[in-house]
Amino acid sequence: MTEHSGDQKALLDKAVKMFVDATPPVGAPIEDWRAGFEGMAANFEIPADAVIEEIDSDGVPGRKVRAPGAQENRLVLHFHSGGYVQGSSLSYRNFAYRLSAVTGATVVVPDYRLAPENLYPAAVEDARTVYEWALKTWDPARIVISGDSAGGGLAMATLLLVRDNNLPKPAAGVGISALLDLAGEGASMEECASTDPLIDRNMVVEMGKVYIGDIDPRKNPYCSPLWGEHHDLPPIFLLASHSEVLRDDSVRFAESVRAAGGEVRLSLPEDMVHIWTFFPFLDQAAASLEEIGQFVKSRVS
Repeated sequence: MTEHSGDQKALLDKAVKMFVDATPPVGAPIEDWRAGFEGMAANFEIPADAVIEEIDSDGVPGRKVRAPGAQENRLVLHFHSGGYVQGSSLSYRNFAYRLSAVTGATVVVPDYRLAPENLYPAAVEDARTVYEWALKTWDPARIVISGDSAGGGLAMATLLLVRDNNLPKPAAGVGISALLDLAGEGASMEECASTDPLIDRNMVVEMGKVYIGDIDPRKNPYCSPLWGEHHDLPPIFLLASHSEVLRDDSVRFAESVRAAGGEVRLSLPEDMVHIWTFFPFLDQAAASLEEIGQFVKSRVS
């Protein structure tokens, strides 16, 4: 599935162009944002051997995806990207298939409620519902909670929520280009402003306001997990491009987890586009997914 031919720079440029073409200006109608993202994702072929099922997780819709050889008794619960305002399990079918292939697990992508129709904490409530639904079928030692961009933030928020509510802990957590600070205060917001063609601090803060309104993200760790307490979490693997503005969300979160005595791994590949793993034609997408697969397999019994 992954294209290994061609110049890496040209392929990165292709990914950036697809992203830019799909993204309207800040302030455009939300329908334009959603249609653009779905249209971009429609370019990614769904393999014929993918097993895809529409599901209902105690009221939260979504899709369950399995690649050949994936086990039914292993689960990766993956929250999709989209700034809490766009994205869907439909647009994540190709990614979920590749994630299933490398982890050897069934992948569930929930369609958590989106803003502005459903403000915070709707997405977090849905994440809890889906996790509690999953616990009815899967051993928590065989569950990994994952996500990319806003979905990475939701994944880490779910880990905090699981701990705070004394729910059985999953085996591990994974965040890809995770949006962990809706205040947008990481140093990489400025340091990488000239190297990130897609995201900037204004987008982070303004799209965040669509989700959380006027509340202070620093005081609400379930929307900005960086600002929470990071003790007693399962092993976590965080990946971010070294040149993206969200890099320091992952760097700071990893530092805080370590300071709290937790186990965290951080991968910062050079010169990647935001959520590069979403693009099946990038060599680094395959390499990073292999890293994720190895991590998951090392944590899931």
